[in-house]
Amino acid sequence: MVAMLNEWLWQEQYWLPPGIRWQDIEMKDEDGRFPMPRDLLITLPLAFAFIALRYVFERIIAIPFSKCLGVKDRFRIRAPPIPKLEAFYEHVSRQPSQCGLSQRKIQTWFRHRRNQDKPSNTKKFCEASWRFAFYLVSFAAGLGSLIDTPWFWDHKECWTGYPKQPVADAHYWYYILELSFYLSLLLSVSVDVKRKDFKEQVVHHIATIFLIGFSYAANYVRVGTLVMLVHDSSDFLLESAKMFHYAVWTTTCDSLFVVFAVVFLVTRLVVFPCRIVHTTMVLSRDFFQPFFGYYFFNVLLLVLQGLHIFWAYLILRMLYKFVFTGKVSHRWQEGLLISPLKGTGSLLGRKLQRNV
Repeated sequence: MVAMLNEWLWQEQYWLPPGIRWQDIEMKDEDGRFPMPRDLLITLPLAFAFIALRYVFERIIAIPFSKCLGVKDRFRIRAPPIPKLEAFYEHVSRQPSQCGLSQRKIQTWFRHRRNQDKPSNTKKFCEASWRFAFYLVSFAAGLGSLIDTPWFWDHKECWTGYPKQPVADAHYWYYILELSFYLSLLLSVSVDVKRKDFKEQVVHHIATIFLIGFSYAANYVRVGTLVMLVHDSSDFLLESAKMFHYAVWTTTCDSLFVVFAVVFLVTRLVVFPCRIVHTTMVLSRDFFQPFFGYYFFNVLLLVLQGLHIFWAYLILRMLYKFVFTGKVSHRWQEGLLISPLKGTGSLLGRKLQRNV
């Protein structure tokens, strides 16, 4: 059964253009690295390495840095230990009204107990600073590895010689580390700050892992690196704005948000559809006939573009309110942007969610 599944999964018509067989794209060692699905196995141990690195980063760098910026945690009154109420809180409901107890003392206990579960500003700051550090390094490294490549300037070069395209070590590690990072986010999602879009985060992480893995296995590495770079370009701006929000640097936070909004709108509504989607849907047909992988990959990119339009609408609404009210940070203080394939965020903050 395993052999039959393996044979069905790797049928050439799914992964390769018509007329090309697996043996046609085999490379000798001196020709360079060719993407193979087994290369992705290394991402699992690297994901655990990311989790360990994050633990060290938050305690050695993020927490001292939060104190330097003046991040303060709210004082929360701890609920006194009452085993019966604790059991009801953990296993039945976090609202006392549902248990038939209306006494003021019980309601106060439940309020204090709920407050204990709320993450502190320091925890939120540490999470944002970890993402900021990764996204910034990822963007800088990605830009440095791509700026001298021919397909960075001429997107037709994404398909020259496809699918027999060797992958440079820098781009291999760009893919592997990105995928490992999102695996680590998925593995640690249960202990991260839980927001109202928790389920969307889980779906996003799974979709991102699937998309990066598929594009690598199908050797869409050239166009895939461009997609990751476009999304990386605004991620670190959002996370830096969150960091200053938790430190109550309102002016800096709002300024970074405006810069983030401009970069997001330009990269997601102009560069992504006009350059990347255009080259995958139109220019690629000059080099091969459409096949299953072509349609599958383009459908995923179009879904991604639809999400970009939706998030751009939310951003423009917030920019409009910023222009007329002069305030924006309070509208997205609990938001977490989510973006397929590259984990940007989403301005789905609590207050914005109520308005929408």
